[in-house]
Amino acid sequence: MGDEKSLAHTRWNCKYHIVFAPKYRRQAFYGEKRRAVGSILRKLCEWKNVRILEAE
Repeated sequence: MGDEKSLAHTRWNCKYHIVFAPKYRRQAFYGEKRRAVGSILRKLCEWKNVRILEAE
């Protein structure tokens, strides 16, 4: 319950599930660009103080 936020009449606990799927799933894309996209998402999460629970 420690992750919940609240106001006077509401309580919430937000979690997001993000899936990145390019239009054409080619193995070439999943090499270097996959690591680059992961790095960018991690930097954005650090910047916004968002915790990544699980990454694949």
